[in-house]
Amino acid sequence: MSTLLRIATAGSVDDGKSTLVGRLLYDSKSVLTDQLEAVERVSQAKGLGHVDLALLTDGLRAEREQGITIDVAYRYFATARRTFILADCPGHVQYTRNTVTGSSTADALVLLVDARKGAQEQTRRHLAVGQLLRVPHIVVAVNKIDLVGYSKERYDQVAAQLAAIAEELGATVSVLPVSALVGDNIVERSSRMEWYEGPPLLELLENLPLHPHADADFRFPVQLTIRPQEAALDPAHVEYRGHAGQVASGVVRVGDPVVVLPSGRRTTVVGIDTADGELAEAFAPQSVTLRLADEIDVTRGELIAGAERAPVPTQDLDGMVAWLSESPLRVGQKVLVKHTTRTTQAVVRDIDGRLDLDTLRPHAAETLELNDLGRVRLRLAAPIMAEPYATSRQTGSFLLIDPQSGTNLAAGMIRGDQAFSDNAAVPVPDIPDWSI
Repeated sequence: MSTLLRIATAGSVDDGKSTLVGRLLYDSKSVLTDQLEAVERVSQAKGLGHVDLALLTDGLRAEREQGITIDVAYRYFATARRTFILADCPGHVQYTRNTVTGSSTADALVLLVDARKGAQEQTRRHLAVGQLLRVPHIVVAVNKIDLVGYSKERYDQVAAQLAAIAEELGATVSVLPVSALVGDNIVERSSRMEWYEGPPLLELLENLPLHPHADADFRFPVQLTIRPQEAALDPAHVEYRGHAGQVASGVVRVGDPVVVLPSGRRTTVVGIDTADGELAEAFAPQSVTLRLADEIDVTRGELIAGAERAPVPTQDLDGMVAWLSESPLRVGQKVLVKHTTRTTQAVVRDIDGRLDLDTLRPHAAETLELNDLGRVRLRLAAPIMAEPYATSRQTGSFLLIDPQSGTNLAAGMIRGDQAFSDNAAVPVPDIPDWSI
């Protein structure tokens, strides 16, 4: 059985992201005949001497007319070894928020760099986003290697630039030379670069390890408490009470002791139900219904966690945010915080600074503007079960929402100083002040 890998692409404008995605789809035989014919017609109408594979992903009319990517385009393809969901993200700086969206759930980030230009400002920005979002794997494809004569010397220069930036950010990257237009090192090894001894891009992606959830702490944000109406109308009806949701991390088994937060009530799991019947255990990211031994009042937004190591509810939140709104964020502003299935009111207590992507250092700031990455402190009206993003991308992330319009304002990542109820647990590693 193949495993699922979520990929996001990023890079500067005209680095060839859409062409790379189109090449992956085409060479892996994941393009329907009518799709290819439509792309061939558009390519001929544009007077091109080749099939523009970028058109396979540039789905919006504005994208095709301008030759740029604006929206995040999701594509699906599969090989014998793995199934892929690929998010093709835009490269323009004004669409950095789309890159944040596409990378937030990715298992791997494929970052393209033009071999002629080397690392650009957007390269640094996207590497910073990938590191802040804790994308497990970052792969850098040095594209258009054919336009520099397949030069190993030029590739080594660009790879050294990338290594220096990655070291500044504390990131680990894999680098390989490719030509998306020609197909070198995309699906098959290129005979034009005998000096490159690594795998082609698709083979590398097929073999990236997925991080299992078995060793993670059990977390289950409750979406809905199920109690059929028949139980209230018919006294003879056997009453059923279950709590539905998706396992965010870890494993739960029948008989496991758990705690319901923020109330702190302890109980035991007596049943795990699905539409196909009962289970003895459930693990992330399965959607299940848990039955508990005790009749505890559990509502949407509460968290069922393993009893031995549970997060401490808090009303003070310290996090890094990617500001996605054209209206700036200011101290004192009222927002909604959505954390897992829980939404509560909050006020911005402080803006601790903005990340300068040229120097990768924090600068003092009174506001955050569109596409800024900054550190904020929030005071919440009701407690949430916050955990460090470095520990869990599921329970360590949050959204800031405009209370009037309901639009998303920011994607947030909780910093690593949130406490746990078990002081004997393994501590979060010591992280520099501006890292999450």
